[in-house]
Amino acid sequence: MSTLTPLPAKVDIVVIGGGVLGTSAAIFLNRLGHSVALIEKGRIAGEQSSRNWGWIRKQGRDPIELPLMIESARLWQRLAEESGEDIGFGVNGTTYLALDEAELAERQAWLDSAEGYQLDTKLLSAAETAALLGRDDRRFAGALHTPSDMTAEPRLAVPAFARLAASEGVAVIEGCAVRTVERTGGRLKSVVTERGEIECDAAILAGGAWSRTFLENHGIYIPQLAVRASAFRTGPTPEIHPGGLGATGASLRRRPDGGYTVARSNAATFELIPAAFRHFVPFLPVIRKRWKMLKIRGNSEFFGPLGHHRWTGDQKSPFEEIRVLDPAPDMDLLETVRATAMEFHPGLGPIEIVEAWGGMIDVTPDEVPIIDEAPGIPGLFIATGLSGHGFGLGPGAGMLAAEMASGRTPGVDPSAFRLSRFSNVGRAAA
Repeated sequence: MSTLTPLPAKVDIVVIGGGVLGTSAAIFLNRLGHSVALIEKGRIAGEQSSRNWGWIRKQGRDPIELPLMIESARLWQRLAEESGEDIGFGVNGTTYLALDEAELAERQAWLDSAEGYQLDTKLLSAAETAALLGRDDRRFAGALHTPSDMTAEPRLAVPAFARLAASEGVAVIEGCAVRTVERTGGRLKSVVTERGEIECDAAILAGGAWSRTFLENHGIYIPQLAVRASAFRTGPTPEIHPGGLGATGASLRRRPDGGYTVARSNAATFELIPAAFRHFVPFLPVIRKRWKMLKIRGNSEFFGPLGHHRWTGDQKSPFEEIRVLDPAPDMDLLETVRATAMEFHPGLGPIEIVEAWGGMIDVTPDEVPIIDEAPGIPGLFIATGLSGHGFGLGPGAGMLAAEMASGRTPGVDPSAFRLSRFSNVGRAAA
């Protein structure tokens, strides 16, 4: 995998974007018998696919996503084994702590909503929660616990998947931006990269936070915005839980290096850009829901790479101006999260922020992905909007996108992920 990899003149299907969804889709397309090129403008997993928390969870998901997530969990186990690399993968469980009876009721409500999916999730009492954490107090009112949930190290996992794809025959090309797509007779016929054109029968756009910008250049307006999230890692720390440990105020995931990745759920910065005004109304419910933890900022990002742009296939694109989105973390937030983590979990001892980072999360109004054929461009498939929980969902979403792009009957019903569920979608001219 390098910028020196030759650009193929023709393949069956091009995958645009080298995150967890794109790399997974490329693997499965190749195994379905297609020639595939995976094109990444920067580096594999350079953005949110290496900056997330590393949770692979069924617990707590929107029930709409659960069938896809159950399939994704199966695929994670398969890919982790087939990669032949240590990606920090393990079946370590997910636990959502409840600080009080009101939160415990919320945990119970989710468990009730997932009743038909035969999960191994259980609601724990205060005593059972203390026992699970190896404590003799009852700091928490209870917890929701799913033993079969998994974790992996994002910085290791997705590059390993890309190497697996390359070893099986996928042309994996980094440092090469896809600028546009071309059509003939109204249908996609090729993608145009900064290094030349690739003829293809279909393409999957798995561009994460960049997907909306790419589509707007073709006159397609999807309700997707980007929010900036922050996280940090500790140095080696006593183990208080082997998997994902969530709580209002601070969530942790045990790392292979003996530390923890620490962050806060739903805490993000919302940058005001032109698309924020176009899609403001459909996003109002999620803004209200996350209001206490959402910062809204207006700054130079209004004119930045995710702003309003137009270009042609022979012009430099925003994807070449900025190869990797690398936003600064919110250190004030992370200091608060660090203090909260130590308050909740004295067994950690004093923890320091060894490394902190920011990432841009692609969010839809209902926080459910879009996986569908693009309106007005038959042959172009959109797979985006994983809304901050796409690491675990990535292989399943990649498989679904691969099946759709190759004309197969999907193993998971795709209707919940249709773009048409939103009423404010702009459509490209045929």
